[in-house]
Amino acid sequence: MNQGNGENPQSRGLEVPVGVREKLERTSGGPGVYLMRDAAGKVIYVGKARNLKKRLANYFAPAGPVDPKTAALVARVADLDTVLTASEKEALILESNLIKQHRPRYNVVLKDDKRYPMLRLGTDHPYPRLSVVRRFQDDGAVYFGPYASAAAVRTTLAIINKLFKLRKCREGEFARRTRPCLHYQMGACYGPCCLAVDRQRYAAAVREVMLFLNGRTPELIRAMRREMLAAAAAEDFEAAASIRDRIFALEKTLEKQVAVIGDRQDRDVLAVGRAGAAAVVTLVTVRGGYWVGTRHFDVSAAPAGDEELLAGFIRQYYRRGVKLPGEILLSAVPEDAVLIADWLGEIRGRRVRLLHPRRSEKLRLVHMAQQNAQAAAAGLSDDGARREALLAALARRLQLVRPPRRIECVDISTSGGSQSVGAIAVFVDGKPKPDAYRRYRIRSARGPDDYAAMAEVLGRRFRATGDRVDLPDLLLVDGGKGQLNIASRVLAELGWRESPAIAAIAKADHERGETEDKIFLPGRVNPVQFGRNPAPRLLLEAVRDEAHRFVIGFHRRRRRKEALVSVLDGVAGIGPARKRRLLKHFGTMDSLRRASVEQLAAAGLPHPVALALHRRLAATTGGAYCVDNNSTNNVLKED
Repeated sequence: MNQGNGENPQSRGLEVPVGVREKLERTSGGPGVYLMRDAAGKVIYVGKARNLKKRLANYFAPAGPVDPKTAALVARVADLDTVLTASEKEALILESNLIKQHRPRYNVVLKDDKRYPMLRLGTDHPYPRLSVVRRFQDDGAVYFGPYASAAAVRTTLAIINKLFKLRKCREGEFARRTRPCLHYQMGACYGPCCLAVDRQRYAAAVREVMLFLNGRTPELIRAMRREMLAAAAAEDFEAAASIRDRIFALEKTLEKQVAVIGDRQDRDVLAVGRAGAAAVVTLVTVRGGYWVGTRHFDVSAAPAGDEELLAGFIRQYYRRGVKLPGEILLSAVPEDAVLIADWLGEIRGRRVRLLHPRRSEKLRLVHMAQQNAQAAAAGLSDDGARREALLAALARRLQLVRPPRRIECVDISTSGGSQSVGAIAVFVDGKPKPDAYRRYRIRSARGPDDYAAMAEVLGRRFRATGDRVDLPDLLLVDGGKGQLNIASRVLAELGWRESPAIAAIAKADHERGETEDKIFLPGRVNPVQFGRNPAPRLLLEAVRDEAHRFVIGFHRRRRRKEALVSVLDGVAGIGPARKRRLLKHFGTMDSLRRASVEQLAAAGLPHPVALALHRRLAATTGGAYCVDNNSTNNVLKED
């Protein structure tokens, strides 16, 4: 971790814990990895070093001043673990694995893969299809991306679906179809589900899609132009015209891309931008000389210089199945650049160069990336300042001792007491934190008893937080004074008398002329008034709405599954194994209801059992079927 101007932690009166001091004295001078832990035993930083003893001395006995973020990290260290390795490269790999496992607060930790969509091209099917996924798997498929947003994926997929005739249906639907779908009728699919499509012809279309997704559009256009001329020479003018139209469409797509370098090589460009406390790593993707994408990664929490930020980013990003180019341009050179390049080369199977250009077009590319990074960091800093002001205003309105950086909202969903569930949505620094959300199946409450369900969820949530780690600054319950009283009682019984603060949010009663949702606090009769600044109230409404969305989705999934299982339970010959197979094959009640006897048999049922199930489905009305019929008798109760 680079040191810079700032406070010396010793000058702040920082004392090294006795246990840490003893471990420092016993630390070896060889290569390895170190893990710093806080008072609760949670890993807050993972690092590697060629010389562990020397590196750790830079933290706890620095020769000069260190930056404030490093001082804040060292002040939280209560314990220290070290792991010796045989080489520095082994330490690098172990460090990356430990960062992925523990996701420490002060490391460069990229967002979960679910955040960034990718396109997956399966290779285990004679007629592959493209699908949108959010997690890379080592399954032999070819992955493209990640893309900056779902909109970017949809745009790319729309172009592919228009120009290339790959199948669109999933494997289950592919096996069940008896006639081609609408895509075939529109000329957007070869129809391999029902027609005898030449596999070489289909494979050629797959290769064209791969060229397009790899940024090789000019190369693809040249190949298609040769194909068009060949078709024209053979007097197949209809095929030649079709290819010509596709070439025109591709050329229009290419016009929207910006050519940034003339050598037509693939490369990534990484740059760091800073503004105040905000730090951003910007990734510019260049394929075939064209600027095809820009993504920004918030790394503000990591107390590091540009060199270490880039090293940490590279180790986190390129280890997750991302396609590696042969060259990566950097705005700063990491200390272990040679080691990282060697490691990347092993992943790629070919050489990877890390370059810090000082002239020519490559330097211009880095400057462009730096400008984008600086602009993103400035926007992030402004956004952070706005959220700080918003949380401070909320704290004043609710009379909290500090701004509520972590807000948790509890919501319950039930339908006449059936399949009752609860959920907690979490906002940190004014933004959703989905990986901290929690779902609960209500176990003890019987019937439509929202208060009992609320008490159970709160009890399970706060009983599991005996060490008071990740305690919310503000607990929000969806409901009125009744839910608020339940929350206050449960937390008091569990010993949480001072924190967290509690509030309830109730929807406006429009019949009484109310226009705004109401916020209630313990010991106060009237709701909180927000005056001319509704922003704090709108933040609480956003938290409530997110909890509401989350719990309703969970409840609906449970009801659908229960409905499907209830039908299968009444059919002789369908045991647990066949039930799981049917659930996996059809997924929803609608799919099961539409299945013919032959399709049920194709899912693994003996013909007599498939016939019995088909008769049961045909005879059943209401009840389980109502789940997917939007019946007014099955409206979810939302609290």
